[in-house]
Amino acid sequence: MSTEKSQARPQAGAGPGALLLCRADPESVAQAAHPLRERALLTRAGDDWSVLVPEGKPWVHDGEPVDRVLTGWATALAVGAPWPVLALWWDADRAGYILASGFRRPVGYVWLTDGTPAGEDEAMRTFAARLGLDPVLDLQSLDQLTRPDPEADARARLRGLLAVLTRAGVALPAGLSPGEPADRLREAARVQPDARQVEWAGLRDAIRAELDAVDSSRLGPWMPWSGTPRARAVALAQLAAGLPLTIRGLRRRSGGWVVAGALLLAHGVVGLVCEVVRPRD
Repeated sequence: MSTEKSQARPQAGAGPGALLLCRADPESVAQAAHPLRERALLTRAGDDWSVLVPEGKPWVHDGEPVDRVLTGWATALAVGAPWPVLALWWDADRAGYILASGFRRPVGYVWLTDGTPAGEDEAMRTFAARLGLDPVLDLQSLDQLTRPDPEADARARLRGLLAVLTRAGVALPAGLSPGEPADRLREAARVQPDARQVEWAGLRDAIRAELDAVDSSRLGPWMPWSGTPRARAVALAQLAAGLPLTIRGLRRRSGGWVVAGALLLAHGVVGLVCEVVRPRD
């Protein structure tokens, strides 16, 4: 194994961390992210992308696996939204990504800290298809990330993934690099000119904000079909998905899944309320 890789390994496995990339403008992401109950910094990450830098309490203070928490968060953000959510995560032993899009099952890939692939090749193909990447050039680059490479650790694998995504418009601000400590990530996000703090203001305020949005004829970011026949079906589907997620989180004592389930339940309730109070033509 090369000296370069051995020196890079402690950086890739220095501690758990995560970035949440959303294919939407910061305003839409800010409204959708409030109910996650997690303090985060939000900034633009390209013309069509935004990035959330979470504080990381579930894995820093509560000892929850970062990949499990991020799966719940990405799923909750993406369900019912017209844009996908890509979570990049890493800890002392592994690193990987999770892509959530609508009601479809999330897809992800994992590398061990030394860069050894530990995922399924099919996941990369599904990943490329859902993001609309080039089925030839981009998929070839992604396939390289699933093959052994003694010179690439987990951090390098995530950088390779981001290099492919630059062709889809992703442009992370300087300093927001996979494997960096949480404090460095937050500092890099904080100095961006459009950075904003996102935090939970309480369920009552979240519901009031969404009802106010209806009153002013502005659609919520996770209710793109509001006012259409599909809106009620989406709200009911959110309720149906949120209940088992909440129960699963309570049984596993996983705050990430509990938050995801509660978020979906809240979205479903607010969606149904908004359909009732929305003025009819």
